[in-house]
Amino acid sequence: MHRARFNFVRYKMKIMKRKVETTLTQNIFRILLALFMIYAGFSHLTFNRIDFQAQVPDWVPLSKDLVVVLSGIVEMALGLALLFWKKQRVVIGWALAVFFILIFPGNVAQYLDGKDAFGALNSDRARLIRLFFQPVLIAWALWASGAWKAWRNSKK
Repeated sequence: MHRARFNFVRYKMKIMKRKVETTLTQNIFRILLALFMIYAGFSHLTFNRIDFQAQVPDWVPLSKDLVVVLSGIVEMALGLALLFWKKQRVVIGWALAVFFILIFPGNVAQYLDGKDAFGALNSDRARLIRLFFQPVLIAWALWASGAWKAWRNSKK
């Protein structure tokens, strides 16, 4: 049973690695998302480092600064990959969506703990609105990279 499931997953990944045609609009939004990720990653390592530390939940067993630095590096790597690694764009889109899911607990913790950050996230209302933006980022990554289309095509 386990071997059959592994082969199925491998088959799906093989299909999703195939080149997927994207529209001009998708490419523009992919480039914008990639630039946003590179900028966000850079800001993790420099001028917003302290603000990003406020998002790391207290239950994370690592140094808050280490988490911020590592997530910044991952964000820049994903942004650069989304921008330049054309053959793996679908896989990168899925990786970016998973990354957005993994960092979501930090956004929830910031809301629940009422921690201010970035100047604009200085009220419960602003922090709550931000929580609803995370699914938008996930959808954006899947759509702009062609990952959503590749997944739909793999079901055929």
